[in-house]
Amino acid sequence: MKLPLLLVAYQCRFARDEQAMARHLIDDVPVGWEELGTDLLDGAPPELVTALTGGQEWPSSTLDNLVTPDGSPPARMTVTHEDAAEQDFQWGYVLRPDGIEVISPAQDATGPLVDWNTDPRTIHTNHPDHWTLRATGPVGTPVHTPLPRTGAAPSARRR
Repeated sequence: MKLPLLLVAYQCRFARDEQAMARHLIDDVPVGWEELGTDLLDGAPPELVTALTGGQEWPSSTLDNLVTPDGSPPARMTVTHEDAAEQDFQWGYVLRPDGIEVISPAQDATGPLVDWNTDPRTIHTNHPDHWTLRATGPVGTPVHTPLPRTGAAPSARRR
């Protein structure tokens, strides 16, 4: 799950600007993402980055080296609930003004709406029968502690 990275990106890198985050993740990418990396954690407190990554770093990478059967330029795919399982997606994330909606196409289930203020260190179960937030403390206690703002968010512009 990429949920912790997305929460930190919203809270720190994009200074709680859901539209700027959506532009960066969706509009500014020609085709799509191969991997979301730790660069989404830019501006986050170092202790939070370490807690989430174990000190590892990896870059985000886009799908740049795609080849289509007819040689035409690759186009962005539109993924729908009906065809997501066929495309082997494990998770989907919908950016909403009040949080991230988590979707599991493999299990044909819409999960929780995770509030943008949720502590990214919160443990999230990946089984729909147990879709409740569990804090790293007592089970059943969701954490909704906003992180402090640090640094300026980089600008995300439409091309």
